[in-house]
Amino acid sequence: MKDQKQAIPFTGYQKFAIFILAITQFTVILDFMVMSPLGDILMKSLQLKPSHFGLVVSAYAFSAGISGLLTAGFADKFDRKKLLLFFYIGFILGTILCGVVTSYPLLVAARIITGLFGGVIGSISMAIVADIFSIQQRGRVMGFIQMGFGASQILGIPIGLYLANAWGWHAPFLWVAGMAAIIAILIAIKLKPITAHLAVQQEKSPFAHLMHTLAKKEYQIGFAATSILSVGGFMMMPFGSAFAINNLKITQEELPMLFMIAGLSTLIVMPIIGKLSDKIDKFKIFTFASIWTIVMIGIYTNLGATPFWIVAITNVLMMMGIMGRMVPSTALVTSVPAMQDRGAFMSINSSLQQIAGGIAAAFAGTIVVQKDSFSPLEHYDTLGYIIIAISVVSIFLLNRVNKHLKKNPEKAVIQPMPVTEM
Repeated sequence: MKDQKQAIPFTGYQKFAIFILAITQFTVILDFMVMSPLGDILMKSLQLKPSHFGLVVSAYAFSAGISGLLTAGFADKFDRKKLLLFFYIGFILGTILCGVVTSYPLLVAARIITGLFGGVIGSISMAIVADIFSIQQRGRVMGFIQMGFGASQILGIPIGLYLANAWGWHAPFLWVAGMAAIIAILIAIKLKPITAHLAVQQEKSPFAHLMHTLAKKEYQIGFAATSILSVGGFMMMPFGSAFAINNLKITQEELPMLFMIAGLSTLIVMPIIGKLSDKIDKFKIFTFASIWTIVMIGIYTNLGATPFWIVAITNVLMMMGIMGRMVPSTALVTSVPAMQDRGAFMSINSSLQQIAGGIAAAFAGTIVVQKDSFSPLEHYDTLGYIIIAISVVSIFLLNRVNKHLKKNPEKAVIQPMPVTEM
């Protein structure tokens, strides 16, 4: 890809856009990620089996996937700022519901509502990134935005666990909703309208736009690559805390520190990976990170009772690989769609990712077995072997995306669309 090694500096407004998108992603990721450390608490307090908890996680994913498909046809018909604000406010209301429900069925319902709104926010953010940043900037942008994942583990998850231990499992959701409300005000006041894509729309019917986007073969490659990448995380994540406590024998008090250490490592690694992705071939970085991930998952999922420091180091090494795949893969996939299809493509892409993840979480819940709330999880290593196989497939799929972009270099160097002034 020509001009790949030339670094393009960010403008002042672009820096603000990165900040607002990163902190928005932080709250959405935190709302989803906090389910993992709360898993052991919820399974004990609500007396849930692994299959039941898997359904709580997959309920969010399925509703997010359905919502994304329903909104895909409209995603390029509105100012992206207004679209982001609408769904973010809905996400806040859903998160508040999670913080006030008192039973398992109501929790599932609240997660469905949260997913209907929260699941679309990532795709809108990615469309905004593609609109206002060139491909030569996107590796760094993705690195900063994906730092929300690490930040949620460093600050969010430990604080969430502290709140849950002090005031019950409802408290973390209310805390997330409070933060998100402040961010929504910033978006409304400071983010400029993003409307240049409206001038290049071809289909007037949202349904026709959806079908047109789904039908393009080069887009289908991107959809497949992203969907398969999401499966592994959704299979491991829901049972991460239960595995650490019941199998690795990490204490409830040590768990926040474990997440904090892993999160701190990703916060350091993500910007580095982002810079490398703008200087080195993105697919090569993805392939190396995938191989690293395969090795670490194979080790981690086969551990028994292990000293805390070994668990922490293994977690850090594993998260480096997982996060190292996210930046280059996202930067490549966001380069696939044409300008007029970006919103629809990102919505469909996010939907398929969530649906695939929902199936994975539900499937993982049928594989993992726990005799009672305090027994070790069984067959967690089986999940590891399945994820390893899926990771190999993901390398081949993203290679097809990479080849497509090399055959169509004009997409790789496309300049960002102008942002409408307020």
